[in-house]
Amino acid sequence: MTNTISDRFGTMQFDPGTDGRQRLRRIAFAVTALLAVLVLLPNTFTYINPGYVGIVIHRAGGGVDPTPLGPGVHPRLPFATGIEEYPVFLKTLVLTRNGSEGSSQNDEINVNSVEGQPLSLDVSLSFEIDPAQTPKLYSTFRTDINMITHGFVKQTIRQALQEVIGQEPVADVIGPKKAEATNRTLALIAARLAPYGFQVKQFTINELRAPSSVMDAINTKNVMQQQALTAQNELQKNQFQAQGDSIKAAGRAKAITAEAEAQARANELLARSITPTLVQYELTKKWDGKLPQVSGGGTPLIQLPGKP
Repeated sequence: MTNTISDRFGTMQFDPGTDGRQRLRRIAFAVTALLAVLVLLPNTFTYINPGYVGIVIHRAGGGVDPTPLGPGVHPRLPFATGIEEYPVFLKTLVLTRNGSEGSSQNDEINVNSVEGQPLSLDVSLSFEIDPAQTPKLYSTFRTDINMITHGFVKQTIRQALQEVIGQEPVADVIGPKKAEATNRTLALIAARLAPYGFQVKQFTINELRAPSSVMDAINTKNVMQQQALTAQNELQKNQFQAQGDSIKAAGRAKAITAEAEAQARANELLARSITPTLVQYELTKKWDGKLPQVSGGGTPLIQLPGKP
């Protein structure tokens, strides 16, 4: 007698004897194997996105492969290995109290100046990770990159800022020494993160906040310094103007003296050159030959110069 069995593959007839049971087992095994392949096949390959590397974690022994996987498709042993992706492109960590930037929580950095005044800072750090160092980085922290940056990296930034700003007056850090403090902090951060594969590209202090009483005192000091500088500049201007007027006056006096000396010299030479003969000669040159008209019968006489 033959029985039938219906499933999604159709209706099959089988012999309820030994051969029928074996055939049924083979069909069940084939279906199971097919399902296992469908389940395991995606796990036998892994895809690493561009800009990332894959860190191979050996789950059986708990070790980490020293060579990371580059972008693309790679074979793997399902259940025996895990893959952790780390970005190797340029990333920027923004630490601020503003929830619209960086993370949604308050990530500002709090430090103290040399006077003990509290300061809060919004900073940003741009970095890349050396791909060859990513297995070592994962072995050290055993977590993803976001946890590392908001934990270890943030603490490194805070410590470097405290060491730098803690040596300076708050007025200097806010004012003339801000750029210097930024560069010194950058050098410390880069040196301390380099052993973990971080390549620091840029560090910026975006905003620095101090208590309102401190800011008022700094502003008052700045106003007074500006007023003193203005008064000093005005004094120097007046001094320069007075020196200029003195130089001009000396020049005019010198010119008048020179002119007077020249005139006196000319008068002296002129006086020496005037003699009675010269005077008589000049009068003769001006005579038009007409005798003066006088009353009476006398004839006027014209006296000509005689010989000396």
